[in-house]
Amino acid sequence: MHLPDAEQLIETLAGQIRPHITSATAMIGIHTGGVWLAERLHALLGLTTPLGVMDVSFYRDDYGAKGLHPSPRKSDIRFEVDGAPLILVDDVLYTGRTTRAALNELFDYGRPARVDLAVLVDRGGRELPVAARFCGYTLPAPLSAHASLQLQKADGGQLSLRLIHA
Repeated sequence: MHLPDAEQLIETLAGQIRPHITSATAMIGIHTGGVWLAERLHALLGLTTPLGVMDVSFYRDDYGAKGLHPSPRKSDIRFEVDGAPLILVDDVLYTGRTTRAALNELFDYGRPARVDLAVLVDRGGRELPVAARFCGYTLPAPLSAHASLQLQKADGGQLSLRLIHA
């Protein structure tokens, strides 16, 4: 399966988000893949509120089964969450469990005015009722549990997506 260029998807995603930005809009990237994407979108959109980052490891409902991620990171949100319109950013939307965990952690910081989800790729296979408001690309059919998407830097520094069969 041939996937679109990641750089083009980032531009598409920024174009979808741009009309909905206000001076109060804040953005939070989910570790690991969502952070690099949020950094790119934050800069492209010219947001002035500092970028927040979040590691949802301790909030996952499968924490007991999977254990702690080998390299947990600290969440860092340096703005007032109460009443803020937020864009939560992740690279790939799959089951919806990461998004659910992020929302649980987010509400420990306060009650935002609204939360929109932005993802680079929706790979299908939802287990929870979660949908992205902003999505760069939706796979035409859900990937099997043994396939994943990987971001790689091509010659010349361009980003591309690659389908990996595990």
